[in-house]
Amino acid sequence: MDTELYHDVPCSSIAVESIISVGTGGLIWGLCSGSYDAKQKGLTGISRASFLAKTVGKYGFQCGLFAGIFSFTRCGIRRYRKKSDWVNALVAGGVAGAAIGAGTRNWRQVAVMTAFLSGFCAIADQSRAI
Repeated sequence: MDTELYHDVPCSSIAVESIISVGTGGLIWGLCSGSYDAKQKGLTGISRASFLAKTVGKYGFQCGLFAGIFSFTRCGIRRYRKKSDWVNALVAGGVAGAAIGAGTRNWRQVAVMTAFLSGFCAIADQSRAI
């Protein structure tokens, strides 16, 4: 369905829409997990608010970054190849996984993250709702 929907839309618009929607999900996840972690650490007051703000920002940024890289790469590959299949998602997941994993400076983690996100994105792209 998204092939017909996004056929004439610029890749940059698709990437921005993905960054906003998935980044918002990351913000919400950061708010929930940050509150739990702050409670587990026994933080209160300003230290709790500071910890929560850092957690929300970190998760929102990471989710938005992944979504932007994945969406822009997938769209570009789809336009270049003129095909909409699982290969586009596999390559885009690999690029996004490498970009996220590159921040660790550990090439083994980069390879694991790339392989995991590449496979996950390819499977998710090919799965359809019944």
